[in-house]
Parts: sequence; C-alpha cells; structure tokens
Amino acid sequence: MAHILNPDENVLVSIDPATLEPLGREPLATAEDVRMAVARADAAFPAWAALTVAQRAAFLLRARDDMLARLDEVCALISAENGKPRTEALTAEVHVVAELITLYAKRAPSLLADRPIPLANPLLARMKSSRIAYEPLGVVSVVSPWNYPFAIPMSGIAMALLAGNTVVFKPASDAALVGRMIDRILNVGGGLPAGVLNTVIATGASMGETLFSPPIRKVVFTGSTAVGRRIQEIAARHFIPTVMELGGKDAMIVCRDADLDLAAQGAVWGAFTNCGQVCASVERVYVDREVHDAFVEKVVAVASRLRVGRDSGEHDIDLGPLANASQRDLVARHVADAVAKGARIRVGGHPPEGLSGYFFMPTVLTECDHSMQAVVEETFGPLLPILSYSTEDEAVRQANDSIYGLGASVWTRDRERGLALARRLQAGSVLVNDVTYSYGLVDTPWQGMKESGMGRSHSDEGLLEFVYPKHINIDRSPAFMRRRMWWFPYSTTGYELLKKVVRAFVEPLRLPRLLATVLASKAARKILY
Repeated sequence: MAHILNPDENVLVSIDPATLEPLGREPLATAEDVRMAVARADAAFPAWAALTVAQRAAFLLRARDDMLARLDEVCALISAENGKPRTEALTAEVHVVAELITLYAKRAPSLLADRPIPLANPLLARMKSSRIAYEPLGVVSVVSPWNYPFAIPMSGIAMALLAGNTVVFKPASDAALVGRMIDRILNVGGGLPAGVLNTVIATGASMGETLFSPPIRKVVFTGSTAVGRRIQEIAARHFIPTVMELGGKDAMIVCRDADLDLAAQGAVWGAFTNCGQVCASVERVYVDREVHDAFVEKVVAVASRLRVGRDSGEHDIDLGPLANASQRDLVARHVADAVAKGARIRVGGHPPEGLSGYFFMPTVLTECDHSMQAVVEETFGPLLPILSYSTEDEAVRQANDSIYGLGASVWTRDRERGLALARRLQAGSVLVNDVTYSYGLVDTPWQGMKESGMGRSHSDEGLLEFVYPKHINIDRSPAFMRRRMWWFPYSTTGYELLKKVVRAFVEPLRLPRLLATVLASKAARKILY
C-alpha cells in the first residue's frame, strides 16, 4: 500500500510510492465525523442552491486562479504522492481541471436556464405552456480513485457545485494529501461558504454506508467494478442514482493501411502513460497479420527507450512507480500467467534493479491469446499484450469480447474505414488515430458501456447529471372556459367531441381547421364554456 494506517493515533501516513518514505500525515475521520460532514452539507444546501449559477461559478473561478497561482506546488505534490511524472500531473490533471472550470463557468448559466418545451398538440399549445426547470439534487458524495487523484474528483466536484449541489468528498487513501489540497483550493482559495464542500479522509469501516444513503441524493464513484457493484447495491436500496466510471480493458485495432510509426508511438504512450494506471489505457492491441511483425518491431524499439524512475523535477523520466504494492504485484501475476500460457516477453517483464519503490518495467508481450489474464482482465499497469487478426470482422469480434466497454481506438489512413470500425466497437469513446486522451476533452462525454460504468462526466450531459429536470406546465386557458373537455362529468356529448379531436390529429394538413370547427361546435360550447 502507499499509505499506513495507525489505529492507535487514528491517522493515515501517506507514502511516496517511489521511495517508500513518508510524505505526510492526515487524521482519519470517524464514523461520526462522516455523518457530521453529510449533515453540514445538507444544512448548507438551501442557501447554496438559492444562488444564481453565475454566483456559484465565481467561487470556482477563484479556486481555479488559486490553483494556477500554485501550479508547480500542485504538480509536485501529485507527482510525489501518486508517482506520475510532473508533465503528466500538469497535462492530465491540472490542465483538465482548469479547462473544465473555465468552460463550464461560462456555459452553465445557459445550460441550466429554464428550457421551454414546444407542445406539438395545437389544441393544448393554445391553452398551456411547458418548460423544464433544472433543479439541483441536494447532497452529492464524490468518492475518487488514486490514479488521477486531482482531475477526477475535481471534475465531479466542480460540476456538482455549479449545478447547485453541496458535496461530501472522500479521496482515495493512497492520495489523501492530494485530497486535502483539493479541499484547500476550493474552500480557502475559492472561498466556498461553510458546509458546501466537506472532505473526509476515511476508511471503509468509518465510512460505512453513510455516503451512499439519504440525505445523499447522488453518488459519483470512480474505481473498480467490484467496489462499484457494492456501492450500487447500497444506493439502489434507497433509489439513489449513481454516476460510475469503473474498469476498462481498452482495445486498439491497427489496420493494414495504418501509419505504423504513428501507431507504435501511440500504443506505447497509451499503454504506459501514468505507468499504465489509466482507466482508458491501451490494454490489448489487435494488429492486421500482414503488418504485425513490422508493428511489433517498432513498438519494441520505442518502448525500450522509455526511462523509469522517480520524478526529481528535472523532467528526465517517462514512467514513475505504480501507486501501491498490490498493483505492482498484479502486473507481475499477469505477466507470469501469460508466459506460462505461451506469451513471449519482448520488453521488460520485471521490476527494475536499484529502485526501492513500486516500480515495474514497461512490458510488451506477443504471441498472446484470450486464455491469458493479461488479455481479458484489467491489468492497470505497464503491460501491453499484442495479438494479430486476419479480417476486420475478427478484430471487431475480439475487441468486443470483453465485459468492459470504456474506450477503444482504430488506426487507419482511411477515415471512412476508421469511422465504420468505430461504430462497431462497444465502447463509450472511440478514437481514430489517437489513444487515451479523451478524458481531456472536457466538452465531450466521458462514459462507459457494459461493466465499465453508467452515467457520464464532463460535457453538457455530465453537468445535467447533477440536476433534476422538473417539468412545469402553466395553463393559459381563457377565463371564460369553465372546465377542460376531459374533466368530469363524462357524457355522450363529450365522448363524441373527443372522438372528433382524436381523429383530427391523424390528418395534419387539415388539423388547424378541424380543431377550430370542433371547438366552435355546439357540443364544445355546451361542455367547455
């Protein structure tokens, strides 16, 4: 683990995964602390929801500016506690947050404004008007992972707050210091009112079911499918909706006409960025048999040049350590299983010598098949299995042969082929001639199919996850209309009148005249006026 629990002192000690040295200490919340955090968020909700969207956005923009003013400090802490190089902390974490807040502080006021609904029924359109009013839900719990400990929770928190909700935030134990930094940026730098954001450094035992039960009104969770399933079961008992981004096993398809140099570099970056600890990592590659050997040679050449070590601020490494010992050991098990079943190690396959942390060399495997754990189970580490295919139908079938469906990529010089293959792949995001970066497109939906999750983050749809679209209808009937034709008392006259109205709607060209005739009839005057 990258943290140590000290039950006697009730503290969490954060550990640098590269050196195994302590980085800092955080007090652990008790079960009562977690309940009180939820109660504070619940009490703060009415006043926060009563602010305009623009007023709420102003707090987030101040937090963004505070974050950017301390950019190097933020990136250094993310790198130290999580292990990723500072360049990745800057581009994949801080930049994503800065862009999301900037964009949606501007977009949210119009997106969350009341939306009129044009009524198709011309009779009712004369008498009524409808609208959708987007109302905040209440208290939202955000439970975040360690692999992107800044960008993932900040994205969920920012959208929830913009929409008018209050938040209880539980950071991953392996990233407690980053979680506390998020709290300071928003509460101190942004100046949020008391109780709007409440951060709890808690274990599963102290958290219990509190963050997935009323008065929580929505749960945002990123993590493993197994844990997500348990949370979903708790939330479902209370009819609490969830947004879940869970496991992934992203496939990359390399077509015969692909730019192999570009595809090889993309495969290496997509597999090994953040030491492979990316929900949308390239975890398996399917290459056309005609270009398989040439592609493998290029991948091996690029992967062999990667530099592994601890980020010292000199930007002279490409891969840091894995976040914890259990993740490193999982990578080793997947490699051993694949080799035992006939896979060939082309690069890596072991921890590096001379480094004491949770390191594992970037590893490329060939001669793989779907009997291997490395091909069918999520590895979440620096491991790239490569397989071949004979036809595109076979490639699609193998790529879709997974319980997961988060992301995928297609590599071809033919854009029409790329689009056609992308449509056939069962994934929430499919990239053509690029990999893994789609979480950084904050105005597009981040989402998964199958056991990769439900709901979405980022994008306009992601913001609307945090509101209830309430329908409001206002009657505009003239004052002299004493009743509606479908009200009591029922009668033969009324029934015959309603038959004419129903029949009128199947003749759209004659509809206005027919309705006018019906409404002006003696029967209508008798019933309505």
